[in-house]
This record gives sequence, structure tokens and C-alpha cells, in this order.
Amino acid sequence: MMTAVGIVREKESGSIANFHSTPVTRLEFLLGKQIPYVVVASLSYVSLLLMTLLIFQVPLKGSLAALSLGAVVYVMATTGFGMVISTFTKTQVAAIFAAAILTMLPSANFSGLLVPTSSLSGAGQLLGLFFPASWFQQISIGSFTKALGFAELWPSFAALALFILAFTLLSVLGLKKQEA
Repeated sequence: MMTAVGIVREKESGSIANFHSTPVTRLEFLLGKQIPYVVVASLSYVSLLLMTLLIFQVPLKGSLAALSLGAVVYVMATTGFGMVISTFTKTQVAAIFAAAILTMLPSANFSGLLVPTSSLSGAGQLLGLFFPASWFQQISIGSFTKALGFAELWPSFAALALFILAFTLLSVLGLKKQEA
């Protein structure tokens, strides 16, 4: 949500003109906007992981490294989608609504968070594959309950990496270096 309003805020305030007048590339600008959100989300992940392990005493049966890398890759994918929304919308309100409608509702319903994906029908199960949450769900469940590591979870990592590439490419293409 916050990434979705990051670039739009600059468009609305007019400070995007600074980007237009500097030699910074579109990719550098977008990564500069994304990195702080990835850092904050990673800190949030660490606090949630510590609460899970220490307070709720849920055992981590699989690889901590795989889970942690999966969390960072997942955050990069989701903040990347926020950048896509931010580059294609013109107002912060539109960006917030687009982020909420296009991500939260479908990913909660089709990622396996509420209902296991195996019990979804064909179209619902297929739709779940188009959201990073369903792939991180597999990493999280695999790490905590099934004692899985990198070797077993690599398809989920690959899918999340493809999301990062696709969302970054869409963001670069959607962000104009010069105003029309």
C-alpha cells in the first residue's frame, strides 16, 4: 500500500520534476523508492518471526535461511506490484484503491490463506497462481510444518523471482522520464 502511493505522491506534489531533470535512470529511481519499504518490511518480518518462535513457541522445522530469503523475495515482489500501481495511477486515492482491490481481496481469497488452494476449483486455483502471496504461503508452510528447505521450495522462489522481474519491467515501462 505504501509503495503504491510513493511515486504518485511525487506526481501530485510536483516533486517528480526533480526526477525528470536528473541523470538518474528509471530503474535507479524505482529501486531507490522500493528499498526503504523492503527494509521496513524485513524488520517487520524479523519481529513477527521472533514473536512466532519465542512467544507463541511455534517450532520452525525447516530452513530458517529459506524462510528468511523467501520473505525478502516476497516483499520485493509485493512492493514491486505497488510500484506498478504507482506508475500507472495519477492520484494517491486511486493508488490506494487499486492496491486494495487488486491485491488484498484476491490474494486473501485465492492464496491459501483462508481456504487451502487444493480445495479451490480450477479457475480459483489458477487465479491464485497470479499472486505472490500464494507462492510465499508455500514457503512459509513448508518451512514451519513440513521441514522443507531450498531444494524442495525452489519452484516458489523461482515464481517470486519472476514476479519481481515482471513488476520491475512494468514499472520501468510505466514511468516516463519526460512529461508528455
